[in-house]
Amino acid sequence: MQSLTTETLSLGFGQCKLQVQVPLSSGIEHVEELAGKKIATSFESVAGDYFAEIDTRLATKTVVEYLSGSVETACALGLADGIVDLVESGETMRAAGLKAIGTIMSSEAVIISSSSPKKPHMLSVMEQLKSRLAGAVASTKYILCQYNIRRTGLSMARKITPGRRSATVSSLDDSEWVAVSSMVEKEKAALVMDELQTAGAEDIFLLRIDNCRV
Repeated sequence: MQSLTTETLSLGFGQCKLQVQVPLSSGIEHVEELAGKKIATSFESVAGDYFAEIDTRLATKTVVEYLSGSVETACALGLADGIVDLVESGETMRAAGLKAIGTIMSSEAVIISSSSPKKPHMLSVMEQLKSRLAGAVASTKYILCQYNIRRTGLSMARKITPGRRSATVSSLDDSEWVAVSSMVEKEKAALVMDELQTAGAEDIFLLRIDNCRV
């Protein structure tokens, strides 16, 4: 599948991990301790390759069995010594009395495209769609910060708000002052405002970005 598709855009949501989990009461702390035992999973191909590498190193034979549905119950039912399953917050696994001892991979929702497109005339449409989605994703991560500052403090302010490429600086009627506009990460917005105020900026405010092109 990987050779047939190309990752086009990360969407920034749906983050999860494919993890090896064992019962808290098992006393198992390392993945290698499961070598030669039984593993239940809905991802038998990936898990099989993962444990095959361990088996090669340790000269063991781990049994990886396919199980659909509530894989987290497999250990409690005596069907497996450990499981491999997708984990988002980990609450379901903790409720089932399990703990993570290894992460096979981390993933998130992405847009993919064919590595060998059969309709080249549609490539422009694909690029337009990619641009629109990238803008929508960026608008959830960034916010527009605007403020006024004396020219003498502009150098420091630019370091605080460098923007995605560069901040926009506009002259004011008072030649000693400038207005600055810059995209900042939403999760850092409060800290940025604090630092700007310390640097001498005034009239600091934030504007929501509904959509953009980046």
